[in-house]
Amino acid sequence: MADLSIVDDEGRAVDLDATEATAFLALTEGLELATTSACPDCRCRVVSVVALADLLDAGAPHARAGEILELAEDAPTLHLYVVDGRARCTHRRWRDPGHEEWLDAVAPPSPARRRP
Repeated sequence: MADLSIVDDEGRAVDLDATEATAFLALTEGLELATTSACPDCRCRVVSVVALADLLDAGAPHARAGEILELAEDAPTLHLYVVDGRARCTHRRWRDPGHEEWLDAVAPPSPARRRP
């Protein structure tokens, strides 16, 4: 499993290993300027594709920036979803509507949860 995954609404992802994830988060200051919603207990979050592209364009180079920018440019929605692969978080304190959007995008389909 990836240390950090950046996923679009259709399930396409850029998976980062621990070294890549650490560098990526350092270069983007933890994605704070691109975040629209986040779990307060882990690194999972919803990010704006426009703000993420601006962060990557303005920041120092990252080995996977091209792939991440391509994912952002091709995203079917205005958001991408960051999944913390090392967290065992249940996101109980993530209470804003972005959490539901994040779940819809990253949770595997199940008979109990059907997307409209």
